[in-house]
Amino acid sequence: MKKWWALVSVLGLLVAAVAGCGGKQPSGTTPGTATPTALKGTITIVGSTALMPLSEEAAKQFMAKNPEVQVTVQGGGSGTGLSQVSQGACDIGASDIFAQEKSGIDAAALKDHKICVQAFAVVVNPDVKGVDNLTKQQIQDIFTGKITNWKEVGGPDLKIAVINRPQGSGTRATFIKRVMDGKEPGKGVAESDSSGAIHKMVNETPGAISYLGVGYLDSKVKALKIDGAAPDEKDISEGKYTFWSYGHYYTKGEPNQVTKAFIDFVLSKEFQETTVKKLHYFPITSMKVEYKP
Repeated sequence: MKKWWALVSVLGLLVAAVAGCGGKQPSGTTPGTATPTALKGTITIVGSTALMPLSEEAAKQFMAKNPEVQVTVQGGGSGTGLSQVSQGACDIGASDIFAQEKSGIDAAALKDHKICVQAFAVVVNPDVKGVDNLTKQQIQDIFTGKITNWKEVGGPDLKIAVINRPQGSGTRATFIKRVMDGKEPGKGVAESDSSGAIHKMVNETPGAISYLGVGYLDSKVKALKIDGAAPDEKDISEGKYTFWSYGHYYTKGEPNQVTKAFIDFVLSKEFQETTVKKLHYFPITSMKVEYKP
């Protein structure tokens, strides 16, 4: 009988010990929650080439933190991004413009995630000496074909070579609205929706003029002021420089878990205050002026 009671006592102690261990939560969790699991899945971003440097760097950093997630970044322009995400063909449509500014898009079905502010610059070939600033009117006259030689605006005796972006380009739409005051550009010597291609053509074409996101600026092209204002955070935040837009990530409704985690990473203070600035975009929280469609 004594042995039986001893066995019961031992079993009771074992049960209590197991219950105590089971009641202890793993480090980093709270009662009633499961142990965190690694993110797994794929994310496809399609659209704005002006946003590609930011998207590509965000993808690189996010995948380093989440090795079981694959993020693919593709260009094609804002119109393509909005169309693709609307059709469910990609997870994120990257755009320089609001969805409601693009015809044929059901903006109500999309969720807008503003990820940064991006400035654009009118750029010329470095051989256009003596021209560092143009008025909006001069830019409009150049792109509509009224001014055809750089000597007409204080530059060298050199024919102006206009390089355009095609219909459907978000950067083009922003340029027409914010710089051209709605005027459509005339036919140029070339056209491309790739910011990298535009940069290369301006650098290699004598007398060339076009426009780019400031993330593409370097010594191979020369950025111009517009009405004396520069494409920098100070002049934009004070309302002096108008050639800018928000960088948008659009999702079809609420994003799934992996896509939401990626967007949250891009919007994190760490990424906004370091990488966004390093790539010559501006943190979404730093703007003092608001732009509405």
